Amino acid sequence: MDSMADDFAGVEGMEDDPKALGRMMRKMGKEMGEELPQEFDEVVDRLEAGQSPEEIESALPDLGGPPSSGEGE
Repeated sequence: MDSMADDFAGVEGMEDDPKALGRMMRKMGKEMGEELPQEFDEVVDRLEAGQSPEEIESALPDLGGPPSSGEGE
């Protein structure tokens, strides 16, 4: 867990470097050792490709919201 705390120490300023943010998130996801949702991988893949968090949010507006009921889909 100490290494995760070290990772958080470097987060400041990463909003301008989506690739670095994506690498850090992928590393933290692996260190957690838990199965993460598919959406997590999609966001990390997009960050590592250089897409900004704002672009990802625009492309995936339902991300992080309540689960869809499936109605109207």
